[in-house]
Parts: sequence; structure tokens; C-alpha cells
Amino acid sequence: MAANSAVATTISTGQQVRSGRWLRLFPLVTLAVFLLPVGAGLVGAVLPAFNYLPSLGGETLSLDAWRRLLAYPGLWDAVLFSLYTGIGASLLSFLIVCLFCACCYQTRLFDRMRRVLGPLLAVPHSAIAIGFLFLFAPSGWIIRLISPWATGWDRPPDLPLAPDAYGISLIAALVLKETPYLLLMMIGALHQAPTHRTLTISRSLGYDRVTAWFKTLLPLIYGPMRLPLFAVLVFSLSVVDVALILTPSSRPTLGVLVLRWFNDPDLDFQFLAGAGACLQVMMALAVLLVWLMLERLIARLGLGWVRQGGRGRFEAPLRRLGSGGIMLVLIAGITSLLMLALWSLAWRWRYPSALPDQWGLTMWMRHGEMLTGPMVTTVLLGASAAGLALILTLGCLETEQRHGLHPGSRALWLLYTPLLIPQAAFLFGAQALLGWARIDGTFPALIWGHLLFVLPYVFLSLAEPYRRLDDRYARTAACLGASSARVFWRVKLPILLRPILVAAAIGFAVSVGEYLPTIFIGAGRYATLTTEAVSLASGGDRRLVGLFAFLQATLPLAGFLVAVGLPGWIYRNRRAMRGGS
Repeated sequence: MAANSAVATTISTGQQVRSGRWLRLFPLVTLAVFLLPVGAGLVGAVLPAFNYLPSLGGETLSLDAWRRLLAYPGLWDAVLFSLYTGIGASLLSFLIVCLFCACCYQTRLFDRMRRVLGPLLAVPHSAIAIGFLFLFAPSGWIIRLISPWATGWDRPPDLPLAPDAYGISLIAALVLKETPYLLLMMIGALHQAPTHRTLTISRSLGYDRVTAWFKTLLPLIYGPMRLPLFAVLVFSLSVVDVALILTPSSRPTLGVLVLRWFNDPDLDFQFLAGAGACLQVMMALAVLLVWLMLERLIARLGLGWVRQGGRGRFEAPLRRLGSGGIMLVLIAGITSLLMLALWSLAWRWRYPSALPDQWGLTMWMRHGEMLTGPMVTTVLLGASAAGLALILTLGCLETEQRHGLHPGSRALWLLYTPLLIPQAAFLFGAQALLGWARIDGTFPALIWGHLLFVLPYVFLSLAEPYRRLDDRYARTAACLGASSARVFWRVKLPILLRPILVAAAIGFAVSVGEYLPTIFIGAGRYATLTTEAVSLASGGDRRLVGLFAFLQATLPLAGFLVAVGLPGWIYRNRRAMRGGS
């Protein structure tokens, strides 16, 4: 039997290799989609930074743009503002996740929080920021709840709450969005480590739960966590849409400044925008370099801490701190979403009423036509980008299996490349190149712009389930005479239906939340729910802002509901197939 199985496997593998030669095109196409535009986009940003942009009269290399940039009023304040808000938000999110996992991993609370926090991942950053604004603004819901009976304020107080010039609301909103993402990444890293055995041995040696986690497990899982953490760090340093909503226009971040220069009607500012984009890349690289150096320093200090052999004495207060931090994130996130729903249904809501004076669907009916165009564009963009990302991902993963390839850490770094470079940096150059090719502002170019950011998330979410699929299914089908293509379509895809749909839903959610790619690549010709919500948030009617933001938040959630519910309905008579792989 073993010999027959080996022969069948050999024949099957040979057939797979012969029939799947064309599949090798998928990794090449995927790399072309990823690296060529990013590299070309960076070149397209660097050249204007050195005064070379022939279409605007820049035909000789010079440092004029850099001189103008360094002399620009408020530049260094914007750089410092970006640095401490970006680093602060990333560090705080990581610490909350570490403490929560250290205190509550493998407990009922951990499982419940993981399930409840999951939907927050689908909500776009700008929707969370708008909900946060509705919650913490001087005329927000929290002030309304305690006014005037406790504060005496019969009108909104003049307090720097949200937006604020200190960046506190910006940091808080980023923490609300990045904590669930880092928690999901950490759960994935914990699954790859011998978690149970390590914790059991540590506890048997007398370590308390928190100390055992930090001394033995964190060093094991920090490696897989490094890339997601870097992606969060770079995103927080360069975020634009959340900063536009939660920082005053008088104190912009560097990303907001670059966007202003890019949109300036004076085309001479394009050179300044190029130099600003390059400065943003240098800032991000410098922060990553310092982070790597600090990693080594902390590793040495941590080694001394481990050798001291302390078993820990602060488990109870740390447990309260960890569970309290994650609960705060959960409550603030869900309440922010609730604010979006309330404002979208409000017709009259005077200060200081805690609830709308008049409810109804009047705003929905009055602005139905205004919503339709951006919603259709958002859905078409998200579906197209997620669909293309899914095709490329499945092609790459199938190529891996048929040809026995084992991608290493370099492939993972390549995959993360668009997430490790500030968006404005290469999108500015990509927009210039698309303009040179006369295809900027077209819908296919816009889909490609979204695909750059959708593809990494789709690949990362689908790769693990696809690689973990038991290969005995494919071998059995091959022994029964099925071709490789038939095994792929009739065996693998049905079994993996749920992870595939979840990956597509993640890609759709990422596309819905994209702001800068739509602004840069779309050349202002396409309005999505995100671009409309961000532009209205700076001073528009709150009811209308709530309407756009609520719809923006519910579209990805609807995608996840379909992804989770559809396999259950299709396989309602096949119990073993409902959960996917």
C-alpha cells in the first residue's frame, strides 16, 4: 500500500508540474503589480524633489525644492508632531496587546474579546475617527451626558478635546483601530509557537502568569510580530485621513502638509510636495532604524532580567491593567460606531440633549441620491480590487504547492513593502508617472492603486489556511484520476470556501477605507464614501457626516457577514464543510 501511495504521489506531482507551468506567471505578475509601481513611484517622487519634472518646466537638477522645504514655516513642528503621535500610538497599541495576552491568554475572557474585537478590524480608520469625534468633541456625547446637571455647561465648552493640537485624540483613535489588528497578528504568532508547553513549564518553575509570558513567550513570538508592528508604525507616522479629522488645521502632521502641497493650485508646489514625500520616507526609515537598535538594547537588558530569576510579584495589578486597557478600547470603539448610527438617524439633536430630539430616516431619504454615486464607486472599487487580489493570491499559493516552493522571510518582506513605505511617498510619484502615461484618473488605474494595499492583506489572511490544508485530499482525488485543475476547482476551493471569502471580505474592507490612493490616483475624479466622509468631517452637517461614515462602516461589516454566513448556507446539509479549513 505504501509503495502504491508513493507511486501515486510521484505520478501526481509529475502531472502537477507539467500541467501547472503557466502558474509560474502568477508570482511574476504579483511582483510586477507590487514592486515595479512602488519603485517607479519612489523614483517619480525623488525626481521632482530635485527639481526634475519636465511637464512643469523643471528640466535641470537642483536643490531648490529642499531649500524651500527646509525654510517652510512649521515644517519641523509637523515632523515632531508626526513622530510623537505615530510612535505613541504604535507603542501604546503594542503594550495593550502584550499586557492583555500576558494576563488573559487561554482564558474565556480572551476568547470573548477576540470575537468581539474582530468586527472593529473591518471598520475604516476614518469612520472610527469620525465616531471618536462625535464622542469626545466639546459638543460630543460624553459632554452631553454630564451637562448641564454636573458641569453647568448649557452650551459646548471651549475645551481642546477633539480635535486637539496636542495629538491626544489622534493617538487615541489610532489605538482604537490598531489594537485589534495587532491582537489578531499576535494570535497568529502564538499559534506558531509551542505556547502551551512553554507556559506549563514556566508555571511549574514558579513563575507567575505575566512574568512567564514576558520572559519565555514574548521572545518567541516577537519575530513574527515585527513586520506587522512596522506596518502599524509606518502607517501611524504617515496617516492623513485620521489626522485631517482629529487635528486642527493650524497644526498639521507632515502627511497633511504633503497632501496640501500636492493639491495646491500653484503647480510650483509639486516640487515641494516631492521633497516633502522624500522627507516622510527618510523619517519612517530613521524611526525603523532606531526601533531595531532599541530592540537589541532591550534584548540585552531583558536577558539580564531573565537571568536574575525573579518569579514576579505584580500579577494582580498587571492583570487589571491588561484587561482594563482592552476593555477601554472595546467600549470606546463600539460607542464610536454607535455615535455614527445615532447621527445618521437624527433629524433634530440640540445641545445638551443626550439623545436626538427627533429621529427618523429623513436624512437617508433626502440625501439618497447624494449617497448612491459614492457608494456604487466604493463597492465597485472594493469588489474589483479584492477579486483581483484573490485571483493573484490563489495563483501564487497553488504555484507554491504544485512546484514544492517554500517562500522564506524575504518573500514576506516583499509582500509588506507597500505597507512599509509612507503612502504619500510612492503614490505621489505613481500619480506623476500615470499622468505621463496619460492614464491617471481612469478607473482601471484607480483599481490598481487600491490593489497595491489590498493584496498584502488578502495574501496574509489566506496563505496560512491554504498551506495548512491536508494534502491527502488532493492525493486521494489524484489517485481517483482527477487532474490538478479539477483538484483545485472541485476539492480545494470548496473546502477553503470560508477562508477565501473571509480574505475577500478583508480585501474589500481595506479598499473601502483607502483615502490617499483615491485622491492621488483618481485625480479627484472619483468620490468614494471615505473621501466624502473625510471632506465633510471638517465642518459639514454632522447628520450628513454620520450618514456617510455609518454607511462606510457598515459596508465592510456586511462583507464579513456574507463571508461567514454564505458557507454555512451552501453547506447546510454538510456539517463538516461549514467551518472551512
